[in-house]
Amino acid sequence: MEIVQIVGIGLVSTVIIIILRRQKPEIAVLAGTAAGALIFLLVAAKLSAVVDMLEEYAARADIRPMYFTSVLKITGIAYISEFGAEICRDAGEGAIASKIEMAGKVIIIALAIPVITSLIDLVLKIMP
Repeated sequence: MEIVQIVGIGLVSTVIIIILRRQKPEIAVLAGTAAGALIFLLVAAKLSAVVDMLEEYAARADIRPMYFTSVLKITGIAYISEFGAEICRDAGEGAIASKIEMAGKVIIIALAIPVITSLIDLVLKIMP
């Protein structure tokens, strides 16, 4: 029932932020960031169990650790860049949010190159 706790934190934070936004908008942004970080930390605790399970399945499937690590890093970068961009959007900085998203995409592409080249090599071996 942790989702109830997370939704409760979100709803209470939203009400507080709405009240603060009228009187002290700069503090409202900080409150929103703090609430987002708290929710992220609550969810991150569950993430380690998921990663452990995925590592076990990757070992069973004989997937090279380099590829598995790359996929985990790519997923992490996607979530972190989206989180940062949303914080910037909440603060009214859409341009910075777009730059964060672009940087995340570029880093993801750079990390995906070994996986992509491996797939291309596999396809080339299959083709006559």
